[in-house]
Amino acid sequence: MELTFYWYPKCSTCRNAKKWLDENGVGYKEVNIVENPPSRSTLEDLYKHSGFELKKFFNTSGQRYRDLGLKDKMKDMSDSELLDILASDGMLIKRPFTTDGKKVTLGFKEEDFKQSWT
Repeated sequence: MELTFYWYPKCSTCRNAKKWLDENGVGYKEVNIVENPPSRSTLEDLYKHSGFELKKFFNTSGQRYRDLGLKDKMKDMSDSELLDILASDGMLIKRPFTTDGKKVTLGFKEEDFKQSWT
């Protein structure tokens, strides 16, 4: 199972997740989420299969999220509009964003990684 591990190298949570993957011998393809964010169609497909609410895909603690005022705007936006915004800027996506094409983990919680990727 080859994972795609979308991360931001300056993010300590991403570095911790990468370290966990390495220490547990989990193979992955590393992708800088800012330089090469997942496409809108990829995000839509993974969202539909993930079981997560779309808002869980957003990096709600990020500066860009706050700058755009998304906390207040999200309730009135359609899924299509939210996916467009999410795909427009990798800094808006919760990271690390890890997937095998079917399953998705958002952020890094060791227990979630154990359950999903080992």
